[in-house]
Amino acid sequence: MNKNKKILTKQSITVQNVSKHFDTVSPVKNVSFTVEQGEFITLLGPSGSGKSTLLGLVAGLEKPSEGSISLQSQEITGLSEDNLALLRRNSVGFVFQAFHLIPTLTALENVSFPLYPVKMDIKERQQRAATLLGKIGLADRADHLPTHLSGGERQRVAIARALVNEPQILFCDEPTGNLDSKTGKEILDLLTSLNREQGVTLFIVTHDQEIAKLSNRSLFMQDGEVTQ
Repeated sequence: MNKNKKILTKQSITVQNVSKHFDTVSPVKNVSFTVEQGEFITLLGPSGSGKSTLLGLVAGLEKPSEGSISLQSQEITGLSEDNLALLRRNSVGFVFQAFHLIPTLTALENVSFPLYPVKMDIKERQQRAATLLGKIGLADRADHLPTHLSGGERQRVAIARALVNEPQILFCDEPTGNLDSKTGKEILDLLTSLNREQGVTLFIVTHDQEIAKLSNRSLFMQDGEVTQ
């Protein structure tokens, strides 16, 4: 039993018999698991095992060929694109290895960008974004473009952007993969504090065993199948 295991009661993610097929290739095969609200889960496995495909399915970025997925007790596989986008906006955050910041926007503008579809005064949007940048130690970099930020700073901006809508679940795909060890530890400390202090559910795809040691439990993926 993982020493970090928590006692939890509400399911945050439910995956039942999910598969994904592309012509003759099936990167995800009959996968089932549940994640409780507030858990920190790592998904491990070699390159090409299907981890990123599974992450995209669970996060609602792709639709499965078979099976069902629920986020916050809402089944998502049958949702329209509009309703799925609304669920993602209200409940889910994403952090990717490549950051995916908008190069023509400042750090502050990148963080506040997800709030534009929300009926919110521009000053309130900017204040929320500025508050998050302050919490991650980048208050003095708010007016900088991504090209003027280090890799660690860009990843912190990406995390702040993922948190600006106050999600209940945060999906991360190799969030420290492009960073040096010191910066990677800083990013990991930030993510774990979100989980422990704010109860954000973390679902992290990684190759890093050090991240796995900090999680409540790990899932292992091999040839499209998952073991727990």
